[in-house]
Amino acid sequence: MDDKPLGSNGSKPPRPGDAPDIRLLSNPLMGDIVSDWSPVHEAAIHGRLLSLRNLISQGWPVNLITADRVSPLHEACLGGHASCANILLKHGAQVNGVTTDWHTPLFNACVSGSQDCVNLLLQHGASPQPASDLASPIHEAAKRGHMECIETLAAHGGDIDHNISHLGTPLYLACENLQVACARKLLESGPPTLMQLCRLRIRKCFGIRQHHRITGLSLPEELKRFLLHV
Repeated sequence: MDDKPLGSNGSKPPRPGDAPDIRLLSNPLMGDIVSDWSPVHEAAIHGRLLSLRNLISQGWPVNLITADRVSPLHEACLGGHASCANILLKHGAQVNGVTTDWHTPLFNACVSGSQDCVNLLLQHGASPQPASDLASPIHEAAKRGHMECIETLAAHGGDIDHNISHLGTPLYLACENLQVACARKLLESGPPTLMQLCRLRIRKCFGIRQHHRITGLSLPEELKRFLLHV
């Protein structure tokens, strides 16, 4: 006779290694899986790659979101953990997911200043333009002085002159927050060149996550590197 105690819903408690019962995590009134916090979020925010791999292999969804619509990918990028972000994206994480504060994973990557995360997200189809003026990645990078993030965003079509009514331009924010080196770089950048615009146009023709096809083109290696922005 099995005398193990039953859970509150009459089911047996999960054992280590068991796949999660999504019914216990989800809210039937909402379209997405909603959880206040999950082990996947915990592993992502702390950069615990092995734990994250194990959780995914056990069946934990990569698109679990909190009540504020924060996903594990948001947390991985906020922590600057590109390896964790990479495995989440490979398993179908939503690259342009938006929180209730309009934060995208790309915005969070600009908060942490992780150029690796910024590059990774853009390669997987993240939009360099903000989903809302309440949370602009390029403005956040300028405010915090993350020059490399700004350069990468600009190279992928981010508008360095984007003026937001309650924030101003990225240059204004850099000056306001005494990010002198960042302000100097923004002043030197100016509008995108014809070469940059051509590269963006060609990459868009290939579509999201199809940049690897560029390597198969019958083009000089230097031109391939230019198109791939490497």
